[in-house]
Amino acid sequence: MTMPEQQIEAQLRAALTAQGRPSSDYDLNPTRAPTGSKTRDAGVLVPIWLQAGTAPRLILTKRSSQLKHHPGQIAFPGGKVDPGDANVTAAALREADEEIGLPPACVDVLGTLPPHETVTAFKITPVLGVIRDNFVPVPEAGEVEEVFTVPLAHVLDPQRYRVEGRFWQGHMRKYYVAPFGPYYIWGATARMLRALADRVTS
Repeated sequence: MTMPEQQIEAQLRAALTAQGRPSSDYDLNPTRAPTGSKTRDAGVLVPIWLQAGTAPRLILTKRSSQLKHHPGQIAFPGGKVDPGDANVTAAALREADEEIGLPPACVDVLGTLPPHETVTAFKITPVLGVIRDNFVPVPEAGEVEEVFTVPLAHVLDPQRYRVEGRFWQGHMRKYYVAPFGPYYIWGATARMLRALADRVTS
């Protein structure tokens, strides 16, 4: 039996105001502290698809393997704030429209989680939104290789996360991962989802 939509939405709204640890790429790497360089604002949509009679799903993308930055990685739809964007929420909605063909009118924005600072000098604000309408994802040519979904229950379970590491720029960097089937969810995406999971289960 799936949880009623109203209960899921109430749980998510409560998570937005719950206490939680700050989220950044430096959480697991305290010796690699931020250098104080100027960060660029970005917004990503955390799109939760609620369909009657089915378990809620999280929509994610697999970036094109031809991209210069982060090729083939699992990511939320989103990107940097452009001059024409009113705020990070507007940027996240615009990017979701461009990257996966999700019309902004189909998204009920619940709110935002605290920004996540990355080692690539971005300050990313996760925008939590629910989708109730049917829509057919359309991957942006050259940018998005695949649009897929994972069960919301998977990413909201802290037990699904583990810490792994690899060498990057001559140093061992640790990060969270939450694999699902063939999809290796890791890095900033996994850390922001872990922050949401912590707030939901707190």
